[in-house]
Amino acid sequence: MTAPAFPILPDPEDARLTRRIRGIDHSGNEAEISVVEERPLTIFLNSQEIVTAMTIGDHPDYLALGFLRNQGMLRRDDEITAVDYDEDIDTVVVRTRRQTLYEEKVKKKTRTSGCAVGTVFGDMMEGLEGLTLPPAELRTSWLYALARQINTTPSLYLTAGAIHGTVLCQADKPLIYMEDVGRHNAVDKIAGFMFRHTIPPGDKILYTTGRLTSEMVIKTALMGIPVLASRSGFTAWGVEIAREVGLTLIGRLRGQRFVCLAGEERLVRDADPAAVGEEPAKARRKGARDD
Repeated sequence: MTAPAFPILPDPEDARLTRRIRGIDHSGNEAEISVVEERPLTIFLNSQEIVTAMTIGDHPDYLALGFLRNQGMLRRDDEITAVDYDEDIDTVVVRTRRQTLYEEKVKKKTRTSGCAVGTVFGDMMEGLEGLTLPPAELRTSWLYALARQINTTPSLYLTAGAIHGTVLCQADKPLIYMEDVGRHNAVDKIAGFMFRHTIPPGDKILYTTGRLTSEMVIKTALMGIPVLASRSGFTAWGVEIAREVGLTLIGRLRGQRFVCLAGEERLVRDADPAAVGEEPAKARRKGARDD
């Protein structure tokens, strides 16, 4: 299947993703604001129920495929025979040619630090042993260009807040932009898109608005992407795992500043930070949270 060209998703104008709600502001005056929708999505793999995730509800097919792929329940060579979504019961069923059974894996569940409660099954480190990420190049000029483009792109966050964004990039170009109430969901949507459209990961960069946690590092490494960057900060275990697997980890990327805590050998410093300048106030407000 051929991937569509540069979809920047989701659509901030999609009425299904937000709701106008009235309340009272700090001055006691009536206020009406846009609030992000949140709904359950139950994911099946063939006949087995795997998980119910809380999500904004867009792209359930990519979310289901990416979640299953990142959990090791879908293999790289699995043939997907169907992805069926029933909006009435908020359920998506991924069907494969191969028979699957993951009862024991599903019994071992870990609740992660992701907002909207991220969940991983089995050993969190499963699949990382012997993993080798490609020796890709990362130019600092790309980082600065990506930050400028992503932070000024119309998004659901700018409309309603309470949302995380994840962007798949190549060099200095954003390719796929996904948002969700949990950063893990946004990453899984990217993973599902890549799996469905056979997008190679070796020359890609993953950008996220959320913290660089162990879960985010593990997902990125399992996707085969060699660089993970964020506006936000790090967790110690996330940094430790990134160093173990050879992932380049860039955090606190704002304006002319960033910090690299792993994989610095990929960095090519081809831009003068002084020439980049500080972020505009609007972009600073967008990245003010460290979540």
